[in-house]
Amino acid sequence: MAFVTAHPVILDCGKLKAHHPCRETACSPRRNRVRLLTRRSRRTHPQRLVRAAQEHVEQTSASEPIVAGNGAASVYCYIACSPLKNDYLERVLNARVYEAAVETPLESAPLLSRRLGRRVLLKREDLQPVFSFKIRGAYNMIALSDPSQLKGGVVAASAGNHAQGVAMSAQLLGIRATIVMPCTTPSIKVDAVRQRGAEAVLHGDAFDDAQAYALRLAEERGALFVPPFDHPDIIAGQGTIGLEILRKHSGPIEAVFVPVGGGGLIAGIAAIVKRLRPQVKVIGVEPFDADAMYQSLQAGHRVRLAQVGVFADGVAVKEVGTETYRLCRDLVDEIIRVENDEICAAIKDMFEDTRSILEPAGALAIAGLKRYVQRETLSSNASPTAGSSSGALVAVASGANTNFDRLRHVSERAEIGERREAVLAVRIPERPGAFRSMMNALGPGANITEFNYRYASPEVAHVFVGLTVADRRGAAEAMAKLEAHGFMAKLHLRHCVGGMGGPDFSSANEIVYRFEFPERPGALARFLNGLRGWNITLFHYRNHGSDVGRVLVGLQVPTAERAAFMEFVERLGYSYEDETQNIAYRLFLRPTQESIV
Repeated sequence: MAFVTAHPVILDCGKLKAHHPCRETACSPRRNRVRLLTRRSRRTHPQRLVRAAQEHVEQTSASEPIVAGNGAASVYCYIACSPLKNDYLERVLNARVYEAAVETPLESAPLLSRRLGRRVLLKREDLQPVFSFKIRGAYNMIALSDPSQLKGGVVAASAGNHAQGVAMSAQLLGIRATIVMPCTTPSIKVDAVRQRGAEAVLHGDAFDDAQAYALRLAEERGALFVPPFDHPDIIAGQGTIGLEILRKHSGPIEAVFVPVGGGGLIAGIAAIVKRLRPQVKVIGVEPFDADAMYQSLQAGHRVRLAQVGVFADGVAVKEVGTETYRLCRDLVDEIIRVENDEICAAIKDMFEDTRSILEPAGALAIAGLKRYVQRETLSSNASPTAGSSSGALVAVASGANTNFDRLRHVSERAEIGERREAVLAVRIPERPGAFRSMMNALGPGANITEFNYRYASPEVAHVFVGLTVADRRGAAEAMAKLEAHGFMAKLHLRHCVGGMGGPDFSSANEIVYRFEFPERPGALARFLNGLRGWNITLFHYRNHGSDVGRVLVGLQVPTAERAAFMEFVERLGYSYEDETQNIAYRLFLRPTQESIV
């Protein structure tokens, strides 16, 4: 049983009422099963009640933790009634993270706070020595391991922040470290691991391949395998962030927003926040295309995703951990999902307030916080005001390890994510003066950010136009203006724009697929070689500074060959999505007579 107290204090758990009068306040029974108990009498000897509490735990195997904090009239202590389920307070308090990590600041975000009308605080984990929170859990696990387990060194599998954390931890402890990384890992990340004195081994095209090899390597060498999230000491190390948040901000906190990948960070923070201030919400944030924790909590069991988006590569996890899932199921209030454009906008928000640039996963919590405020504002039919009396909103800025060439994509998408840019597909008559008429319809104040056009037929033209708008209502207003002047306008995402098939081309046999493949030298050529056998009718590729390449490809595949094509796609082994019904394709890339009317 874990028993931690800084003061001689008394708690009650039903049976202990015989010793002194006290009161109970139930708090979130479903999420935390916590009792908050206050001591009214200082005459009762503390040890007598502590012994009674321990006896009660042993006799009843109580699963409800008795929880308390500091108050004006009373002093509280903490007793975890189940050593297996609720021992993280002791683990966190005894964590050895500060031998390697720094206690990062909890900073105000004045510009974002003013915009949202709420006090926003940023937990700056991007200021760690390895520019992410991962050093906490990695060092804590290695430092607390039995020396006999470390004779063969440590092994980890990672292409990102966990690799840096393990490498630095091993360097500080004088232990051999081997990091297995996918062959697609950018050289900047491989070099960073080697600069920390670790051996970098490149193996496989995907993380699963690298992890399987790392586990085999650890067994062969008798080394300790350091998992990225699913270990109590990893979770406890990350939980020190929650302790710092509560210590640095003694005022009211409404919610703490935490990025979620495998769940180690949010599990640790939730374990400590819900023990010390159970009224504070702990809210996870995931991308829509990498939402393993959300899907798992919805299903009531761990769910393995078939594929995940890799824009926020730091949280691109197909399956969450066993222990992290259990803690999130019991302690986390909700999971908010966000679009990649919202992540880009959050990166910009961070830059405007701090002049620091987060990686996509590092900005997830800010994106989720903003979506939360928008939702709460809409549900209350109230406009946010700078003088809001609600508690502070805390976002964990978890990391800043991003490739510089990715910033181009981030800057392009940020305005859309902030709903400050509308991207419209507009159908206009193919006649002289039609462009001018469309511009006049938008009004003199329209600020055009992008314009794409290509001749398609003598009757109709399709144009792709981006324009700056004041808020989310601006796009609807722009479309209404265009439609009032006889133009057809549809709101859609930026996509490939190209020529339509000529008069001798029929799209009846054309299918359009989006593929993702490992991004490394020669990868695009190898991808094209794999497509031999069908005529390519459309091809769009752009490098976004990611570990994964994305292409949009059109192929002529007769109906009789569709089954064979699908077998080929499965053998190819790349992630794919059928885009044949995508509105951008139907507007811009099909022959005019087959386009949307």
